[in-house]
Amino acid sequence: QVQLVESGGTLVQPGGSLRLACAASGFNLNNYAVAWFRQAPGKGREGVACIGRHAMTGTADTDSVRGGFTVSRDNTRDKVWLQMNTLKDEDTAVYYCARARAVYGCRADEESYDVWGQGTQVTVSA
Repeated sequence: QVQLVESGGTLVQPGGSLRLACAASGFNLNNYAVAWFRQAPGKGREGVACIGRHAMTGTADTDSVRGGFTVSRDNTRDKVWLQMNTLKDEDTAVYYCARARAVYGCRADEESYDVWGQGTQVTVSA
């Protein structure tokens, strides 16, 4: 069964760090670009970061996370990681990972992704 499963979400204090994992089953994650999205309460889903096919590190999508978030790949465990540092209250959201459609690279639109995880909740609060 082809699926993605996120893990690592929890409650963290402002200024803290957290690492989320995206694990794949049913396919080789290294052959696909993988993006992280998030959806805050009452807001639409936005792209956070993305890593290209066969790449070991990726890029952050927006100024709000650039410099604080990094995405990387662990091929031995078929996972993609999202390292989040210096977290702020506004980073509170459900975080999703998604697999890009075959041969696609990183793209901003959600329609370019065909497999999504169920999401993991990150809450930043004192």
